[in-house]
Amino acid sequence: MEGFWAVFFPVLRVWFTCLVVLIMLPAMFGISLGITETYMKILLKTLEWATHRIQRASRAEEILKRSASNGLIQRNDSSLEQEIEELRRNRPKSAERGDFTLSDVLYFSTRGIESIVEDDVTQRFTSEELVSWNLLTRTNNNFQYISLRLTVLWGVGVVVRYCILLPLRVKGWLSELVHLMCYRICARGLSATIHYHNKQNRPKRGGICVANHTSPIDVVILANDGCYAMVGQVHGGLMGVLQRAMERSCPHIWFERAEMRDRHLVTQRLRDHVNNKTKLPILIFPEGTCINNTSVMMFKKGSFEIGGTIYPVAIKYDPQFGDAFWNSSKYSMVSYLLRMMTSWAIVCNVWYLPPMTQEEGEDAVQFANRVKSTIAQQGGLVDLAWDGGLKRAKVKESFKEQQQKKYSHMVVGDDSSD
Repeated sequence: MEGFWAVFFPVLRVWFTCLVVLIMLPAMFGISLGITETYMKILLKTLEWATHRIQRASRAEEILKRSASNGLIQRNDSSLEQEIEELRRNRPKSAERGDFTLSDVLYFSTRGIESIVEDDVTQRFTSEELVSWNLLTRTNNNFQYISLRLTVLWGVGVVVRYCILLPLRVKGWLSELVHLMCYRICARGLSATIHYHNKQNRPKRGGICVANHTSPIDVVILANDGCYAMVGQVHGGLMGVLQRAMERSCPHIWFERAEMRDRHLVTQRLRDHVNNKTKLPILIFPEGTCINNTSVMMFKKGSFEIGGTIYPVAIKYDPQFGDAFWNSSKYSMVSYLLRMMTSWAIVCNVWYLPPMTQEEGEDAVQFANRVKSTIAQQGGLVDLAWDGGLKRAKVKESFKEQQQKKYSHMVVGDDSSD
């Protein structure tokens, strides 16, 4: 038994090293090594060689013809009337057209035997008989023991398919599992205690999850209970490496800086993602900035112009154990994370609210406000109409003019009344 483990661990180490070097690292940096193309060429050459060996060993020419015709019996396509007329050519002239003749039995007997041997219906519910052997089975009708080399080749194919290809192809399921594990480890590292409510309303694939935004760890809080597709801007450096790695493992949506200004492009990419019901739900924080855990500010309308199902989520932190709010104008990301990791604990409540869709006659702004009010009410937050972007930007001139017009109307009155 010790000898087995002495061999197994070095082999496992080599396999894992090849996986990291040849697949994971190139995927992180967006580099293609041409491994898939080379694999397909080698596979094609191998199948051609195996087929050639089988065909060379086949002695009966009729078996080859049967293989070339996919195993179907060649039948006469003439109609019932034509075949019976052919059989009746030598009947007595005195027989009427509607009379029965013994030769008619030959037609029905022939058709019945053909159907017993191989009918046109039931054979459509069995696997197609291949012209060539594809190394996937040892029970193909055209395959028999040819040589030791072919048998060994089949055995090698079994090892490749079950020990190499199968683990690689379950990476989608493994990716989501690893994502959940990583986020849960992060949550444990922050001593996070999270209470999830109404789990039956959790966002489903092809939907859009919108939540109020208090902290960068909002992502950790939500992803601790399910996987999401993130939306954000492409970064460089270490963050860029992480983004590319995340994009390879899950269908996240990253935009270049120039693309972020193109509202139509952003909306179209989000809509394409939502229309694919197999992709993870998109996680969006429509406020666009972190708010101090007391209020919900204006939701940007872009998330509500896509047309998909909205899954509202309310997040509320308990401030007595630690302030989760990130004041980005005061603390850097490193300083903020240090404060979180040195706090007593992170206690949070998450409410999954029933899915919402845009009502008839309701525009994107009205829909966004309705969702925002629902989140604020559930989370016990103040519902504000102000734009959170005012934290860094000046008030728009259009808003100033609107307020000036209202005040002017109060003082001067309506000109039309003069």
